[in-house]
Amino acid sequence: MKICHLTSVHPAGDIRIFEKECKSLAAHGYEVVLIIKNKEAETRDGIKIIPFPVLKNRLLRVFLSPFRMFFLARRQEARVYHFHDPELIITGLLLRFFTKAAVVYDIHEDYKTSIRQKYYLPGIISYPLACLFGLFEALAARFFHLVLAEKYYSQRFPRGIQVLNYPLPRPLTPGALPGPVSPGPARLIYTGTVSGSRGAYVHARLLTLVKDCEIYFIGSCRKEEADKIREIVGDQKDRLFLEGENQFVLPARIRHYYETGRWLAGLAVFPNSGHYRQKELTKFFEYMAAGIPIICSDFPVWRELVEANGVGLAVNPSEPGALVEAVEFLKTHPEKAAEMGERGKQLTQDRFNWQNEEKKLLELYERIK
Repeated sequence: MKICHLTSVHPAGDIRIFEKECKSLAAHGYEVVLIIKNKEAETRDGIKIIPFPVLKNRLLRVFLSPFRMFFLARRQEARVYHFHDPELIITGLLLRFFTKAAVVYDIHEDYKTSIRQKYYLPGIISYPLACLFGLFEALAARFFHLVLAEKYYSQRFPRGIQVLNYPLPRPLTPGALPGPVSPGPARLIYTGTVSGSRGAYVHARLLTLVKDCEIYFIGSCRKEEADKIREIVGDQKDRLFLEGENQFVLPARIRHYYETGRWLAGLAVFPNSGHYRQKELTKFFEYMAAGIPIICSDFPVWRELVEANGVGLAVNPSEPGALVEAVEFLKTHPEKAAEMGERGKQLTQDRFNWQNEEKKLLELYERIK
């Protein structure tokens, strides 16, 4: 059975789309085509990659991409089309009505609330736009098979299949991951998109409150955000490390940091936000897989995942002193920190891993057959 995955937003090598879903399907005998942003056509790991030319103008991209993608995808004559971006809902509907194929909508985000997080949309526009999109998405979803990357998306899409974004299995080989934290400044890491809404300013202020620490931001960061972070840390810039200013950081590069640093903790102290309160961040499971204790916001869902499983500490994001105390606790209780890291590694081996989620994806495709 030929399956065609579609994305006009994500880069080639995207972990969920390419490394997990496409590779899993190809490994189980499906013919897999991926239309994605890429420099050239190629076949990688048995997956045929077709480049999708991206328009730089955001407005033109939103209005033209669905139709350009439709004509490109239709030529593949696939049995199933699996799309990953809200701007391709129109593409999905066209494929659903003008071909005999089944169509899968892979919902990566709570787009209804994420629209209100967009820095380029003023509130007077973002709120009504979010409401209109939520209505449109709910109506269109009736025509698709639905795959959900987060548990709480089932509240809006109860018939969706949860295929959670847990990490790829990582063998527990001695020496494969960093050992105990080494002497010297406490090294703290944050991975993923770097922005104020994702805690960058909260994390940066740590450098002004804790002298004996370093913070590494590894992920895409707009220059305006990077400048704001540098402004916050002031004369402590020598303890700040930013990789990804105005550029995408490849997953392999992030893995390199996980596996070579001796990290005291992985940070995810986000300001209170309706968009993030119920999300189980992918970085939680990546930190766990790498044996890194977590310090996160004390949202109920996050606290339940992190503290109840004994893999880190949850703090009030609006109280800088609470974050300082968490860092100091891990620094002065290295045996506790090591236990948290080991427990995280074991949990990703047993429960929170892609191997378990892959089964649900394959079962969906079996039903579609």
